[in-house]
Amino acid sequence: MTQIKEQPKPLSSEKFDTDVVVIGGGPGGYVAAIRAAQLGANVTVVEKEYLGGTCLNWGCIPSKVWIASAEAYQHVKHADAFGVTIKGEVGYDFAKMQARKDKIVQTQRGGIGSLFKKNGIAHVEGYASFVDRNTIEVEKDGKKQKLKAKSFIIATGSAIIVPKIPGLEGGVKEGIWTSDEAVNAPFMPKKMVVIGGGVIGVEFAYVFNALGCEVTVVEMMPKLIPMMDEDLSTELGKLFTRQGVKVMTGSAVEKLTKTKGGWKVGVKSGNEVKELDADVVLVAVGRRAFTDNHNLEKIGVKTSRTGIEVKDTMQSSVENIYAIGDVNGIIQLAHVASYQGHIAAENIVRGAQRKADHKAIPNCIYTVPEVASVGLTEGQAREQGYDVTVGKFMFRPLGKAMASTHQDGFVKVVAEKKYGEVLGVHMVGHGVTDMIHQAVVAIKLEATLDVMVDTIHAHPTMSEAVLEAYEDAMGHAIHK
Repeated sequence: MTQIKEQPKPLSSEKFDTDVVVIGGGPGGYVAAIRAAQLGANVTVVEKEYLGGTCLNWGCIPSKVWIASAEAYQHVKHADAFGVTIKGEVGYDFAKMQARKDKIVQTQRGGIGSLFKKNGIAHVEGYASFVDRNTIEVEKDGKKQKLKAKSFIIATGSAIIVPKIPGLEGGVKEGIWTSDEAVNAPFMPKKMVVIGGGVIGVEFAYVFNALGCEVTVVEMMPKLIPMMDEDLSTELGKLFTRQGVKVMTGSAVEKLTKTKGGWKVGVKSGNEVKELDADVVLVAVGRRAFTDNHNLEKIGVKTSRTGIEVKDTMQSSVENIYAIGDVNGIIQLAHVASYQGHIAAENIVRGAQRKADHKAIPNCIYTVPEVASVGLTEGQAREQGYDVTVGKFMFRPLGKAMASTHQDGFVKVVAEKKYGEVLGVHMVGHGVTDMIHQAVVAIKLEATLDVMVDTIHAHPTMSEAVLEAYEDAMGHAIHK
């Protein structure tokens, strides 16, 4: 197959310092910068702190290192299930776990810097604010410089939301953590209350519980991970309870009171109010688009409650300014930011009109077991008027699941009944964040059940559950 060579479209730089300035060096910004450079643009990235953004430095990567350490600890503790005998008490070294996390983050951060050098991308440290539609001012340690560019990509990400709860005034303080503090935890708490049962809340709940902390998760909605399919929420709640995590759904934190040893957390469930003791309260209610002090209104960039308003080309209300990732508020996921970065870069440099397709986006939660989903939930499909057929298969009977002791969870398929189009696939179990991508492709290509059941899956694998779920949706799962 002949590879088509990219045909760069050079941008005029007669009155500009650079062709494209990317504001933000996270998974959206650095990917957009590299793609624009690959296409022949002169690119500068302005980043106020560390390359890699929240994802690499305080979010996706460090939290997954902690999860891997916690899982390894639990795996060794239960090695007898494999017939493996451990002599002596199983323990862990908290400082070594932190050091391992720091090393991985620093290595990845350095990797981005190397990619910038390889692609000829300039890196400017500082906080950017717009002077006009073609000029930004970058401030670092009181020093200011101006940069003029033909086009801009805003990739400033998101910031942590701190709810207005008495006792939380002023945000982070002794014994009050957000995800930023949790990934750099100075000690292992004995008791923790997590405010919020979404992705961030449940991931940290797993880590701290697995490492011996007594954890209570408080979620306002009737179920954990409320944005996911209801069956996934129910299953994760059961598994958390089995692991020892206390779950309080349909509940709200009303007040925090500082005590000598930590905090008293007042939680209202229905008409009942309970007081919980905690060494640490972890605030994990979500994130908001970060548009602070960039002078966007001054230059005419329209924003809404959720972030910068963009077209499906990622272009803002100002023709030469694009916005990608969390800051546009479409979907707050690192891989969506990277995807949108490709689109923005190609549209700017090549003059293309490539449009984002957000139909098939994988959502992943890295608890143990993991949770993954793509497409419509069963509830959403029914609300949208589809005549739905559902298939479901548990991991428990699979030979590979038995061999590895990873028998918890299931795969659920939601499809349109008449033609069999796959509308959504939802999984909870070991390794499902890797397994979900075959379902992403199925939805992207508008595949039907008859095609998917005609797709051979290797035996023995965990992925056999996906095939059986497709078969079950058609009424003929073999092993159910």
